[in-house]
Amino acid sequence: MEYSDRSLEASRPFLTWQRIVDWAQTHYRERTFRKDEQIPARSGLLYLVHQGCVRLVGVSQTNVMSDDEPDETEPPADFPEEAFLGFVDAGQPFEIVVQSSFALEAYAHVDRTVIVWMYWHDLDNWPHFRQEVFEAFRYQHQRKLLWLSALGQRKTIDRLVSFLTLLIEEYGKEADKGYYLPYMLTHAQIGSAIGSTRVTVTRLMGKLRKQGLISVKDDNLICMPNLVLETKNHKN
Repeated sequence: MEYSDRSLEASRPFLTWQRIVDWAQTHYRERTFRKDEQIPARSGLLYLVHQGCVRLVGVSQTNVMSDDEPDETEPPADFPEEAFLGFVDAGQPFEIVVQSSFALEAYAHVDRTVIVWMYWHDLDNWPHFRQEVFEAFRYQHQRKLLWLSALGQRKTIDRLVSFLTLLIEEYGKEADKGYYLPYMLTHAQIGSAIGSTRVTVTRLMGKLRKQGLISVKDDNLICMPNLVLETKNHKN
């Protein structure tokens, strides 16, 4: 399996991408965001990440229970909970879906993230690019199915390993004897993605590090050795 830099921009002629960027700037459809700044996206529009990285977050009304040992003596409380849903890398599209019980929000995950937005009919100006966008969404859908499969595992540690493997398969950069995730994630964000808690994730991350299944770079970036990735993919 090949890792990382699977962006539209990598396969698209530079001239096409530059024309889109020029068009966006001319029509005031480009904006730069600071790290963790919310992108005021709305449904019905198409967004392209020109530079940086976007973090997608789901917000819904959920019943919150204890992660591994639910306390049956205390009823669950309903309150809005944010769940990390993934990244959108440079050169990739995304859209916002809003339903009565669920909303999708987008945040700049790194500083100076540049977003281009357009109406879907604007793609008529670039028929070949429109096909690339559809292919990108099809690929994203396939990855989400893998994500759902990973989250269906009973043990929290299995969900955690599968989650990290999927992220590093998608976005990983080559490191010494392995690959690393170039974007930092907090233990709370990881917990929200796998249906766990920050405390549990911290404990399990420590366990995985002791087992040599992951390592952490000085800047808190998660790494996985080649052997772990190859073993995981072989099992799948």
